[in-house]
Amino acid sequence: MNTGFEIAVPDLSAERQGNTDTPGVWAFDSGNAGPTLLITALIHGNEICGAWALKELLAASLRPKKGRLVLAFCNLAAFDTLDVAAHDAARFVDEDMNRVWTSDKLDQPVTQERRRALELRKWVAAADWLLDIHSMHEPSPPLMMTGMLKRNVDLAKRLGVPQHVIMDVGHKDGTRMRDFAQFGDPQSQALALLIECGYHGDPSSVDTARNVVAHFLLESGIVEGADLPGHWTLAQKGPQTVLQVTAPVVATSESLSFSEPYQGMECITHAGTQIGKDNDKPIVTPYDNCVLVMPSLRQLKVGVTVLRFAHELQGFPSRE
Repeated sequence: MNTGFEIAVPDLSAERQGNTDTPGVWAFDSGNAGPTLLITALIHGNEICGAWALKELLAASLRPKKGRLVLAFCNLAAFDTLDVAAHDAARFVDEDMNRVWTSDKLDQPVTQERRRALELRKWVAAADWLLDIHSMHEPSPPLMMTGMLKRNVDLAKRLGVPQHVIMDVGHKDGTRMRDFAQFGDPQSQALALLIECGYHGDPSSVDTARNVVAHFLLESGIVEGADLPGHWTLAQKGPQTVLQVTAPVVATSESLSFSEPYQGMECITHAGTQIGKDNDKPIVTPYDNCVLVMPSLRQLKVGVTVLRFAHELQGFPSRE
């Protein structure tokens, strides 16, 4: 696959102003009863497919017919450093913004990302539905990351896109926005999804972002199909595979390597197959028909998740 950066960097000089008291946040209230939807982009400054989707929604003057729609361009400080020739460096300024979503971290706003998260916190706390748009370090099929709550898996299935739905418990090094407060509460009805749209620089990631946003909006009922940007082509719903992540591979050294140039969603037939090594210790698959989810060494350092092991589910667990 081509790993060049083929997406133009969007001009956000107008969008970054917002229409609220929070820069980069746009809120539209229909005045009619309905859910509050929050769609977020640029949690990581080099993941621009979501920024394009939100920019196009604003250009189309999309307004909800019921409920409230909030669009947020999140880590603008990191985005402002983006150089497509070295795009990994623009992921964040001080720390990963998608690992700071706990009260203890937000109560210590010692980094650019925590300070920005504090600005966004009220919008996140007020949302009933969240779609957080991301892209990937490596070329890979799009993945819908639901967390472990069945209500989010059910929503992903209702959207019908993309093909692969991943149930995952998150990261040891911090909590994602998708799992913050009401979104991670088993007793809440709040819904949250994180979409990984494909490789950062692949134009198909923008198409995926548009399609998932469109299905998300239509499923919520706050807009109708005719309200969407005229140039958006709505992908048809298709069969989906639900995979549950059972364990991450977390780097213990910077000498970790993979046996092959895995690109994600490879199914390794036999348990015990070596797929890499970390400081000369073999990394082996834990069970038959093990799927490799989001393998990447681009951000390799001790403590970073470089791969997730997953297996296909025929039904959904009852955890709620």
